Amino acid sequence: MTATHILLLIGAYFIVLLLISHFTGKNDSNADFFKAGKQSPWYLVAFGMIGASLSGVTFISVPGWVEASEFSYMQVVFGYSLGYFVVAYVLLPVYYRQNVTSIYEYLDERFGFVSYKVGAISFFVSRVLGAAFRLFLVAIVLQQFVFDTWNVPFELTVTLSILLIWIYTFRGGIKTIVWTDTLQTLFMLVSVGLSIYFILDQMNWSFMDFLSSSELKEYNKTWFLEDFSQKNHLVKSFLGGMFITICMTGLDQDMMQKNLTCKTLKDAQKNMVSFSIVLVAVTFLFMLLGALLFIYAEKFQIAVPLMDGNPKSDLLFPEIALNSGLGMTVAVTFILGLIAAAYSSADSALTSLTTSFCVDFLGIGHKPEIMKKKIRKATHIGMSLLLIIVVIAFKHILDTNVIDGLLQVASYTYGPLLGLFAFGIFTKHQIKDKYVWVVALVSVIICYILGKLPPENLGGYVFGYELLPLNGLITFIGLHLIRKKSSDQ
Repeated sequence: MTATHILLLIGAYFIVLLLISHFTGKNDSNADFFKAGKQSPWYLVAFGMIGASLSGVTFISVPGWVEASEFSYMQVVFGYSLGYFVVAYVLLPVYYRQNVTSIYEYLDERFGFVSYKVGAISFFVSRVLGAAFRLFLVAIVLQQFVFDTWNVPFELTVTLSILLIWIYTFRGGIKTIVWTDTLQTLFMLVSVGLSIYFILDQMNWSFMDFLSSSELKEYNKTWFLEDFSQKNHLVKSFLGGMFITICMTGLDQDMMQKNLTCKTLKDAQKNMVSFSIVLVAVTFLFMLLGALLFIYAEKFQIAVPLMDGNPKSDLLFPEIALNSGLGMTVAVTFILGLIAAAYSSADSALTSLTTSFCVDFLGIGHKPEIMKKKIRKATHIGMSLLLIIVVIAFKHILDTNVIDGLLQVASYTYGPLLGLFAFGIFTKHQIKDKYVWVVALVSVIICYILGKLPPENLGGYVFGYELLPLNGLITFIGLHLIRKKSSDQ
């Protein structure tokens, strides 16, 4: 498949998204942009959230991770499932009861102005970095397999990618995204299914042959119980996964904004529970695809592609799909799946960043009605420019597997949010609000230092995703220390 063919396919795909945007963004109102008029069917939101949760990171980086970590990621995913139940039955009732637009408005009502801003800033930093990780991944694939052919610089590739997202989201916002996510999830799942089918066909294997093969056994170890000090131990991965979900879904404006478009709390809970079950099965399918890619590459002597002179496992899937002779069907579905997976998370991230900045930082709800739409549109442009800058910066500083890097960042940035919401929901204490930023900063610094300590200084112990709940616990303890005495209250 040539670079020209890929570009034409991308163009056709975005024409479809623009058509959806045209019909869903007719009102061009802030109510539709921020909340979709609270009319989204729960099953539509649930299906679309699969693509948004998996994103381009899972589509490429999880299969690429299998070689080094086998199926250990599934331990994290099972933790995700429990986390989704916590989100559905602990956090969603709070948000629906208070009828919030930004979920961080809860912190303003519960604790005060400083807590509100600390929560909003924590999300803002987390989501900018998370969205940039995802966009970076699709940009390097497009660069390697399309734009390098025409000597187009990486910076222009990134700019064009984000410009396309801006074009189809600037009117309808979250209302458009609920529908585009559904289409994008469908493309992504079809792509994975067809890729597995055609690779197995090329190897003269049935699916059952693959599952029972000795080659798969080299990659499919799932449970790691031997050494608790290691990062991938079952308990650490499971608990880390649970808290990652609570934070990156339940305390994240991006993911919650979609749930808050459902008509009722009951609908939002049905969406969350059904989505959590399907996500486990879909992620396992990705792990199988990852193992199959490495088995196929070894059999046909396909080398892992290089990026800046170094092997980049994230690029193995596109290399096999586009350049290994599997046929046009695999190439077309891979490109559609890649774009769908990447943009299904990036477009909602851009919308949620716009929403959070408008509501949490600019106080759009208190502005004159005539100014509200102008503020929203200007902010949407500003968030697009910010993402362009951060994605370009990643090319020069990122040296790890993308999904591993994404979860590491979450360990630091979502911890204060976890501590704040837990303290607000599970205690009745008031706090000295002006000191909250100190507690959050100290917590992040402590966890960062712990995460960077050499294992030999800790008796061989390696910190993994348990840094996230530890960060939340330190924040919780700090908030307890600055609580108001009964005489102060």
